[in-house]
Amino acid sequence: EVQLVESGGGLVQPGGSLRLSCAASGFTFDDYAMSWVRQAPGKGLEWVGAISWNGGSTYYAESMKGRFTISRDNAKNTVYLQMNSLKPEDTAVLYCAARRYGWGYTKDAYNYWGQGTQVTVSS
Repeated sequence: EVQLVESGGGLVQPGGSLRLSCAASGFTFDDYAMSWVRQAPGKGLEWVGAISWNGGSTYYAESMKGRFTISRDNAKNTVYLQMNSLKPEDTAVLYCAARRYGWGYTKDAYNYWGQGTQVTVSS
């Protein structure tokens, strides 16, 4: 059974940091690029960024550059999202997703999709 299990979400004050993890199982993790996608309350999906299968390349949405960092540990079948300088508008459910190559902007573009973890940025 394929699983992507996100963890590390929670409540953080503006300006704070969180590190999310996504543990993968049931498929060959290092055959896939991994993305983080978020959905703010009442809004559609927003692609956050992606990392290549070997971690050699990372890509970010413009609004995340310089604040968010994606990394992966293929030995642990885990991808991470380090989020710094968080803002209230970063409040969202964060999903990790797997795709053989590149990334997409809809859930259907991915082979596998996690259940999400809530990030709330508020004082």
